Amino acid sequence: MLNKIIEFSLNNRLVVIVLTLALVAVGVISFVRLPMDAFPDTTPVQVQINTNAPSLSPLEIEQQITFPVELAISGLPGLQTVRSLSKFGLSQVVVIFDDETDIYFARQLIMERLQSAELPEGSPRPGLGPVSTGLGEVFHYLVESDSHSLTEITTAHNWIVKSKLRQVSGVAEVNTWGGFEKQFHVLIDVRRLIKHGLSFNDVFEALERNNRNVGGGLISPREGESILVHGLGLVASVNEIENIIIEAVDGMPIRIRDVADVEVGHEIRRAVTTAQGNGESVLGLGFMLMGENSRDITSRLKDKLEDTKKTLPPGMTVRIVYDRTELVDKVLHTVEENLLIGALLVIAILFTFMGNLRAGLIVAAAIPLAMLCAFSAMLQAGIAGSLMSLGAIDFGLVVDSSVIMVENSVRRLAGNSAGRAKLDVVREAAIEVRKPTMFGELIIMIVYLPILTLQGIEGKLFRPMALTVIFALAGSMVISLTLMPALASLLLSSRPKEKELFVLRFFKWIYRPAIRLVLKARLLALLAVAGLMAWVIGLAFNLGSEFIPRLDEGSVVINTVRLSGVSIEESARYGTQIEKALLKEFPDEIQDIWTRTGTPEVATDPMGMEVSDVFITLKPREQWKKAKTQEELVMQMSWVMQAFPGMRAIFIQPIEMRVNEMIAGIRTDLGVKIFGDEFDTLVELAKQVETILKQTTGSADVVTEQITGQPVLQVRVRPEDIARRGISADDVLSVVECIGGRHVGEIREGQMRFDLVARLRPEYRRNKDAISKILIPTADGQRIPLYRVADVDETTGPTVINREWGKRRIVVSSNVRGRDIGSFVDDIRGKIDKQVKLPPGYSIDYGGQFENLERARLRLMVVVPLALALILFLLYTSTRSVVATLIIFTGAPFASMGGVVALWLRDMPFTISAGVGFVAVSGVAMLNGLVMLSTIRRLVADGTPLNKAIEEGALIRLRPVLMTALVAGLGFVPMALNTGVGAEVQRPLATVVIGGVISDNLLTLLVLPVLYSLFGSKSETEVETL
Repeated sequence: MLNKIIEFSLNNRLVVIVLTLALVAVGVISFVRLPMDAFPDTTPVQVQINTNAPSLSPLEIEQQITFPVELAISGLPGLQTVRSLSKFGLSQVVVIFDDETDIYFARQLIMERLQSAELPEGSPRPGLGPVSTGLGEVFHYLVESDSHSLTEITTAHNWIVKSKLRQVSGVAEVNTWGGFEKQFHVLIDVRRLIKHGLSFNDVFEALERNNRNVGGGLISPREGESILVHGLGLVASVNEIENIIIEAVDGMPIRIRDVADVEVGHEIRRAVTTAQGNGESVLGLGFMLMGENSRDITSRLKDKLEDTKKTLPPGMTVRIVYDRTELVDKVLHTVEENLLIGALLVIAILFTFMGNLRAGLIVAAAIPLAMLCAFSAMLQAGIAGSLMSLGAIDFGLVVDSSVIMVENSVRRLAGNSAGRAKLDVVREAAIEVRKPTMFGELIIMIVYLPILTLQGIEGKLFRPMALTVIFALAGSMVISLTLMPALASLLLSSRPKEKELFVLRFFKWIYRPAIRLVLKARLLALLAVAGLMAWVIGLAFNLGSEFIPRLDEGSVVINTVRLSGVSIEESARYGTQIEKALLKEFPDEIQDIWTRTGTPEVATDPMGMEVSDVFITLKPREQWKKAKTQEELVMQMSWVMQAFPGMRAIFIQPIEMRVNEMIAGIRTDLGVKIFGDEFDTLVELAKQVETILKQTTGSADVVTEQITGQPVLQVRVRPEDIARRGISADDVLSVVECIGGRHVGEIREGQMRFDLVARLRPEYRRNKDAISKILIPTADGQRIPLYRVADVDETTGPTVINREWGKRRIVVSSNVRGRDIGSFVDDIRGKIDKQVKLPPGYSIDYGGQFENLERARLRLMVVVPLALALILFLLYTSTRSVVATLIIFTGAPFASMGGVVALWLRDMPFTISAGVGFVAVSGVAMLNGLVMLSTIRRLVADGTPLNKAIEEGALIRLRPVLMTALVAGLGFVPMALNTGVGAEVQRPLATVVIGGVISDNLLTLLVLPVLYSLFGSKSETEVETL
């Protein structure tokens, strides 16, 4: 079949060239349409269920809302994890499904189940969060003004900016963080209420019944005519609210203004934003719809925001502070730089070793053509061009088969002394190496198959990389069997002068005596290799392990935690002070700085009042004066943060933080999760774990989740006392509800709508004494203080209640610096097992990045042996010899040895990125061995003595072996040395390939001939397989 493909290509060269031009056209169109991004979206299929209950405590939220919601969604198909958070005013349940589950199907299932959730009467109904992911928060901007109040800024953002940005295709949500949400407040004066003999419920009922419009349908006053009937009763201003009549006594109306003051106020604040050390501001967040491209969405949002600026009130400005496009462009610049320099190095090697300009140009043509094939396949497969998908492309791998094909054609034509037709010579040359080249490409593709089996975050990260390489190699293989022979027969001269350039002569001068020496001292050579391998195995066990290297995003987030019960005003003051201190210390490093505290309007990232995220975008690194790397800068910033007492700070990055949190519910590298029922016991166990973490080398930013210590004022109704006085519990609870505010309607101002809320006047809700003395009417007309029928006590309760699969939990989190995360977790596990004694019903689990590493490692332990078995089968199919197959297969461990040594020399741990490098270099190693051994076996089959055949075959194949190895290694040199954004992820991969290529060249060129001289057959009959 392969012979027929080659013959068809040579007999129909014009057809092949026309088809190639068509491929170029399709590839260019695909490249233009290919979406570009910095990073694949690695977050799972998940749905957030948010329920706002503005006045309920965490315990009430857990019991009344979170528990029934968790119960309702249990047992859904494809359910993987259920996590929940119950905090003041908010319940959030996060439901994670298998990756195969369609997000819209998952949301439909949840909505159906929520209809049956048994929530208390009057409880707010749960709603679903935006159809976005952990990487969906792509756009931050600040709305600012010196001449407008925060209420006016918030209103302008909610009703002008948000409505415009929501029109952008691909936007899932636009969120508001901070500011004052405008409300109309009816501030009830208890004394005036009692004076008129009214109750709280009378006020509520009057406001609700006197603020609505109704439709009266149609009437037909005249034949052929119809008129709409519309009843208007909405109030639209403070004055109209004040004039609402509660009831009439002796014909005299009692109005709202007689018992209350009406004013424009704001909602109870659950979030605040400060910026640039200048105090409060309003932060807007743009969320990308799941499955969309961040670069495209961010560009559209920027364009729409420019248009929106024209519609804002005078004196109000909008400023972008975080834009994912910047990160995408920086990462793509790194990838482009690596690919371009890599291509130039590969072409330089081709010209150097080929010694023939035409041959070099023919092989070089395979690079863009294979990439265009890959772009077309990527577009069809829905793979975006990103750091991960394009980061493992090595043009050396891409041109390997074409190098072997064209080099053999040049060698055959140069030796064509009989004057045979050029077409026949090229045909024979192509057929001669067709199997080694095709099987070599197939082997490289097969070694990438284990990566396709990865699941979860590691699968989403590395599957695009493996698929892109496979697409490029498949295109390269087809090109080497079709276009390369056609171009060689057209463009190469009939008798090219096969020049042996100085470089090749130099290598032969060294190689000839070296191979003779090792063939004479075969056992000594094998013992040396065995000793080297034992040393490398020892190194490998001491490398350590991480999931993937940390991507330098060019931004920093400082997660700060203060004591529970801190007011939102104090949090805002703290945020401003932190901003000022950092700006003063790092003016040349910080571009923008803003702090967000609490929970935004749509609870995409709920935090308590005591928790803040300080976002810092950095200036270009060449402008920095205080540090050279982001790690150094973070270290210096941590020293500045130590000046703020009563606060703990954790340093992380925006994307990293959201991915960690949405996957494991943990923002750091490692989280030790302790499960149990009693808060006090959980806190005590967490203290023990925190001590162990702090004492372990490599730990940084060790923090125990703050779940207790929230000051609570409890008003507990005494049933006997209210029964004696003829008061219902609802009368007492209405008073409590009015402290926070009771929603009684809405006020419309044009298209804008604002809540109408009834609250007690400030003097009645100032402190415990004021609340306990609020007067309540009894059945006999008396007025008694609240403390006569209820206990009003100050106590402490949980700040937040986190649950996983229905079990309460507390998390001790830590980042890892200065060592690999794999060995760190092993240390921690051993110490916790020995030192922490768990009561019955309590358990410990571990979350964070290392989970992904362990899952990937376990899967690869199963899949890699299967892939290796398939490679052995392919090698046997090609060689028809068990001995030859095993000898060629030794290339994989030879190459791995160099990869391990390279990681050790550069002080890098084993990561999944490095694992991909081992996969790539193993394929190259076996390709080289296959090419060399095929020539040696052909010479033996022709009657050449074994040792002479080994020496001649090795020298004949020295050039293609060196070329394929050098182009593979040099293609990765730019990745290994690059320091741009995103290079951190590519560097281990490139390091392994370069080290592996060096060791494989040395060992394949020297040890493989030794092995064949010892175990190979002295006569070969299977010439056809060569």
